[in-house]
Amino acid sequence: MRPFGPNAAIRRRVTSAGIAPGAYDKAMKHFLLAAAALLMSIGLSAAGVGDIKTVYLLPMSSGLDQYLAQQLTSEAVLQVVTDPQKADAVLTDHLGETFEQSLADLYQTKPKGDDKTGDATEDKGAAPVRSGMQGKRGRGTIFLVNRRTHDVLWSVYELPKDNRPDGLRRSAGRISSQLAKTIRGK
Repeated sequence: MRPFGPNAAIRRRVTSAGIAPGAYDKAMKHFLLAAAALLMSIGLSAAGVGDIKTVYLLPMSSGLDQYLAQQLTSEAVLQVVTDPQKADAVLTDHLGETFEQSLADLYQTKPKGDDKTGDATEDKGAAPVRSGMQGKRGRGTIFLVNRRTHDVLWSVYELPKDNRPDGLRRSAGRISSQLAKTIRGK
């Protein structure tokens, strides 16, 4: 008796090619499990952004933070707070030592690199490692950083065409829209 159904033709070809009859089903199960695992990992990678409800904006070049605050609140993307203690995350246009110092000042903590507990294995003559962007702003990338873990949860590159109000408002609108899509999982 010949098999029938939606996969019958595929099974006949697989069987005639010398592949064991159960191998096709087993391969399909493995494929579907791998695809499901991939989809779940994609969903989990953005899960941290979806947990953010309030944001504090650090000053940005050309006053972009003001336009961004207006866009985020008018589109109900995130609640912008003026008290950094109430924020789940921080929006900034720079990372590095100056950013870490800004967080330390806002939250009355020590920057991660300032742990001077007298480690005997530490090389006292070694220069601190620095990234190439120390203290530089306005390169077009905006970062959403978890205030507790200091993990970058999201970033987008949006360089304003000019520093005029219309250009800054358009850039802030595009940044806000991208963040909204990420939060809503679209």
